[in-house]
Amino acid sequence: MFKKVKSPANFPKLEEKILQFWKKKNIFQKSLKKRKNSKNFVFFEGPPTANGKPGSHHVLSRVFKDIIPRYKTMKGYYVERKGGWDTHGLPVELEVEKEIGISGKPEIEKYGIAKFNKKCKQSVFKYEKEWKKMTERVGFWLDMNNPYITCDNNYIESVWWVIKQIWDKGLLFKDYKVVPWCPRCGTTLSSHEVAQGYRDVTEPSIYIKFKIEGEKDTYLLAWTTTPWTLPGNVALAVNFKIKYVKVRVGKEYFILAKERVKVLDNYKVIEEVKAKDLLGKKYKPLFTFEKPKKSCWYVISGDFVTIKEGTGIVHIAPAFGEDDLNVGKENDLPLICGVDTEGKFTSFVEPYAGMFVKKADPKIIEDLKNKELLFKKEDNTHTYPFCWRCDTPLLYFAKKTWFIRMSSLREKLKRNNQKINWYPSHIKNGRFGEWISEAKDWALPRERYWGTPLPIWQCEKCKEFICIGSKNELNKLSVGKISKDLDFHRPYIDKIKLKCQCGGKAERLPEVIDCWFDSGSMPIAQWHYPFENEKKFSEQFPANFISEAIDQTRGWFYTLLAISTVLDLEPAYKNVICLGHILDEKGIKMSKSKGNVVDPWDVLEKHGADAFRWYMYTATSPGDSRCFSVDLVEEVVRRFLSTLWNTYSFFIIYANIDKFTPKNTSSYKSRALLDRWILSRLNELVLNINEKMDNYDIASAGREVEKFIDDLSNWYVRRSRRRFWKSENDIDKQAAYNTLYEVLITLSKLIAPFTPFVSEELYQNLIQSVNKKIPESVHLCDYPKAKNKLIDQKLNQKMDNVRKIVEAALKARAEAKIKVRQPLSFCKIYGIKKLNKELSDLIIEEINVKKLEFVSGKELKVKLDTKLTSELKQEGISRDIVRLIQQMRKKADFNISDKIVTFYDTTDEEILSAIKKYAGYIKKETLSLNLISKKENKVDTHGFKELNKKQIWFGLKNN
Repeated sequence: MFKKVKSPANFPKLEEKILQFWKKKNIFQKSLKKRKNSKNFVFFEGPPTANGKPGSHHVLSRVFKDIIPRYKTMKGYYVERKGGWDTHGLPVELEVEKEIGISGKPEIEKYGIAKFNKKCKQSVFKYEKEWKKMTERVGFWLDMNNPYITCDNNYIESVWWVIKQIWDKGLLFKDYKVVPWCPRCGTTLSSHEVAQGYRDVTEPSIYIKFKIEGEKDTYLLAWTTTPWTLPGNVALAVNFKIKYVKVRVGKEYFILAKERVKVLDNYKVIEEVKAKDLLGKKYKPLFTFEKPKKSCWYVISGDFVTIKEGTGIVHIAPAFGEDDLNVGKENDLPLICGVDTEGKFTSFVEPYAGMFVKKADPKIIEDLKNKELLFKKEDNTHTYPFCWRCDTPLLYFAKKTWFIRMSSLREKLKRNNQKINWYPSHIKNGRFGEWISEAKDWALPRERYWGTPLPIWQCEKCKEFICIGSKNELNKLSVGKISKDLDFHRPYIDKIKLKCQCGGKAERLPEVIDCWFDSGSMPIAQWHYPFENEKKFSEQFPANFISEAIDQTRGWFYTLLAISTVLDLEPAYKNVICLGHILDEKGIKMSKSKGNVVDPWDVLEKHGADAFRWYMYTATSPGDSRCFSVDLVEEVVRRFLSTLWNTYSFFIIYANIDKFTPKNTSSYKSRALLDRWILSRLNELVLNINEKMDNYDIASAGREVEKFIDDLSNWYVRRSRRRFWKSENDIDKQAAYNTLYEVLITLSKLIAPFTPFVSEELYQNLIQSVNKKIPESVHLCDYPKAKNKLIDQKLNQKMDNVRKIVEAALKARAEAKIKVRQPLSFCKIYGIKKLNKELSDLIIEEINVKKLEFVSGKELKVKLDTKLTSELKQEGISRDIVRLIQQMRKKADFNISDKIVTFYDTTDEEILSAIKKYAGYIKKETLSLNLISKKENKVDTHGFKELNKKQIWFGLKNN
């Protein structure tokens, strides 16, 4: 006997029970142990930060990370799943600043770096329990008891080793470059961090008049969207490839690109001007807060100047732009800054001193207008970078810092990228490929506190730099003994001084490193390689599979590839599923400020993890954004899970009635056509799912399963129902049971990686009647393999034709407003050759006609005979009576196998005649021992029902 099944199912409650089963039986650990000596399939867990609660977007990535390792384990691979925590960086620092009520670097240093970092270390595990709880609840099997943690000394030591390798290769260098700078956080950001914070803003753009010396009323016309950089102007740039003109507007003359005169009104072209004739022209400075020692305020050339917007003449401020700094170096221009690290003008820029540069824009524009140097102002909508964590507008500063020379590795990065299988495939040469083809030198240091310390010391005497790659090196070179328990973080590491070869002492540079370098080093640092676990590292590198959201193309996906490339290793990962963003049900990006964030626990508690998972897998292709809400997940329960469950429930009910035990007594060839068809479809499904999962096409695989479940429930089971219930042919009934059992047990294994809970529930109950020794969990089973000999494509096609005929006939019935329970005389079918008796009988029963006529034709059409004879009407009435009695049985909660006595009372002659004529049919269908024409008080349920606008009373007594 099988365990009784409740329908409808309470999936959340069922899943809680399964979780306890897995925990009690150590199923995850057993799944690893079973494959311990098998071939490795390597999975890398991209480390989340646990100082914030997990959201629905975290569920998305975790369920995609889970499905492939589960699938590969069932395919026979050993898939180690080491968890990890990302614990360093600005996100943590900002959270702590809020917690203790301080803001900015001066207040942190006043509070004390040691105390601050201690708070940071405590903060990173603030929501660890919530993360573990969510991870377990969604069925993501991950080893969180032995995670890698980026703030551990061992992890930091491995990161130092990576940096030392880069140093030894000559790829770590110090240079004066324009870098993205967050004035709020007081630190440099890398290009991949900047890429995560762009958004559209509308700001004033202005056209400025630069007066040419020695030429009356003549100006060079330039354009800028950053008025605050104008006090740093030292030159104007033109491009030799651009044609320029001199025009007259009123009494003034302006020089600008010929293609850009459309920015003017009421102008007259005086003459064309060659760019080379503009070179060296001196102009009067807009501001003279500083008197540079170098020559400046003249026209230079720059091939970066374009005519896409502006005037074709670019204002040059080397302190605030990458192109500006490069062209400034080429022309030996001075550097005028006047802005401090908080983004405020310094005291010598007197009119704007102390003002944040962006807020100074209106005053600068007003001053230019008063000087009659403002030609015009207009609003300009453009993309601008904001800090990816604190949301402050970034500034670009010329600054001396340490860079990894990634620009020299672009070709190597591109070659390595070609070895990676991206899903979706367009990411490979699109978003990611375009990014790495323009790879910038990686600004490594951060002028912050909580992070892996930059392992570079500088001698105070000879000024030489020393890069440390291990604790052993640190011990050898340190002045004085180092404690075994030394915390590598600031401020403790800052106190360690090193012995220089010149005899001097070296102090550590105060910066920490980009926390993205930490996470990109995880393939190495998670094993504390190369200081231990050399074999483990070689076994677990590279990853066969990783998965994160699409923003990681410029985050973790990039840093993993960048570090493996710079170390001359093969690409750190072979296959990657890149996930789109989660939107609300209206297609708007979720955010706390909009109040449209869906708490994952609302979904889990109402619909369960399997529904959550299935929606994430099948709502859209992985790389697309997906709308998400509790109601959208409810649709998954209705469309997929409940359909599967109802089919399973149907099997259990009838199998228990007939005391069915799985037997291999019915050969495939002897089974009914419907059995052979569903087994053909099943094996076709198994073949397709294996192929799609091997290619990481999870969405398509899920949709194939959905189609099959619909075929199983709405065609196979519905058309086979009588075989389970009333079949007097024991061989056929056994074949039907065997077939449905085989389908369900195979499905439980097939969907196990997708919906691990319901598949376990099906498996556990279905194996109750199996005596032979089998795995105790579906997740310890081998993944199904297709039995190709059972795939009958011709039969599949014929059944497709049958279903098309049925669909067309039912549509014709609906148009004629004739219910399906009403039998009709015949149906003519055009465009399909005559079918065999089994297939024809399926159509006859499904569309409820007496016979079929097949007629030649070019396309499929059906024509129903809608004429109703009195005999057909009576048969229709008998079917309605059966339906009404069955409804009453169900409402009275009778068992399906319960025999009853049916009482009825009506004065309608048509109904009475139908009952008399079809009494045998009615009794057989409703399990009525007798049909008695009278009202009876001693019944279990009774009531009046309407039939063809006539009243009939029924009373049912359970016998």
